[in-house]
Amino acid sequence: MPRSRGHQNRDKNTANLPQVPGNMKTDGLDVEFDRDLADHEDLEAMARSNAADERARQRRQ
Repeated sequence: MPRSRGHQNRDKNTANLPQVPGNMKTDGLDVEFDRDLADHEDLEAMARSNAADERARQRRQ
């Protein structure tokens, strides 16, 4: 019998979790990127990122 008294209390904190407002969420893209200031490593990383995006896009189809 004692189990039923505390059994439902484990999930009560879900209503108190913080929520991020929609205007503060980002899509993960860096909007301050300047191609003129980028070095070779930045361009290489961008090429790898574009290739990975293309592979993911093909995998979804």
